[in-house]
Amino acid sequence: MFNKNKFGLDFGTSNSRISGLNKGILLDEPSVVAISVDDNSVIAIGYEAKEMLGKTPEGIISKNPIKGGAIANYKISELMIKHFLSKVSKSKFLSGSEVVASISSGLTSVEKRAIYEAIVNSGAKKVYLMPESLLTAIGCNLPIGTSSGNMVINIGGGTAEFAIISLNGIVISDAIRIGGDYINESIINFLKKNRGIVIGNQMAENIKLNIGSALPLTSPLEMEIKGRDSITGMPKAVNIDTNIVVEAIKSPLNLIIQTTRQILEKTPPELSSDIIDRGILLSGGTSLLRNIDVLLSRAIGIPVYVNDNTLFNVSEGAAEAIKYIEALSKNIKNPL
Repeated sequence: MFNKNKFGLDFGTSNSRISGLNKGILLDEPSVVAISVDDNSVIAIGYEAKEMLGKTPEGIISKNPIKGGAIANYKISELMIKHFLSKVSKSKFLSGSEVVASISSGLTSVEKRAIYEAIVNSGAKKVYLMPESLLTAIGCNLPIGTSSGNMVINIGGGTAEFAIISLNGIVISDAIRIGGDYINESIINFLKKNRGIVIGNQMAENIKLNIGSALPLTSPLEMEIKGRDSITGMPKAVNIDTNIVVEAIKSPLNLIIQTTRQILEKTPPELSSDIIDRGILLSGGTSLLRNIDVLLSRAIGIPVYVNDNTLFNVSEGAAEAIKYIEALSKNIKNPL
């Protein structure tokens, strides 16, 4: 019963995931809320709300209250967090619960406070905000307590996080607001300009998952996509293949490569040696894009690998961090 009130929260742009200390994954749902325009009442949260994206009638709005890893709509975010936490806790008011929540290293103090207060107002007794990259490393069982250097790149829906970690702390870090959503937008814009078809975010996501790749394929995968003609506005269907998607997403991937190089250039030589030997850990939902690890490895000349449990590294690491809260205290980023 004691461990049931200790949670790790990955409050992501695309998905929110909650793990319990020694309990594994307790919740994995889209960070989407459907609300009524008339009275701002919540109609649906999570999977049900995501199914409404782009399909709602007049008077109902379905949206992501998290943008770029930060709270874009405070009230809706608070309702969503409270809903998700209540689903994994037998206590309606989360009495006595402790939460370690991940945050982007690029957030402002105002954005950190918004996340902190949203979780506190959801009923949690103790809340600890910690960098996403550190929690990723913990969730992947990297030896962060040693003097060896570990490099982690976590690419989620809204942000890409980069960090060099040693002795239970972050030596160097950076974050850019480029992730899976930005890649989807790149696909949408490319197809509108080059194929004359307008598609929605859900279709772009399906394209990325089904035929997307960071590098060209000798035998490209093909897919029929449906949308609206960009000139006539009439329904339209076209066939595209993997190599078209590769061209469409070059820009965001190049920005990720560029930031990786910048981090490595600032890394102390002693830690650089460790990273060459250990390689770079790639995590987050966007790490599942075909060949993204190969692209990064070729670009920087260092091995890059994707963790098997990549979608849940952050929430699992956050739950595990509760056991070592004193040793990790210097990484707590709670607002003053």
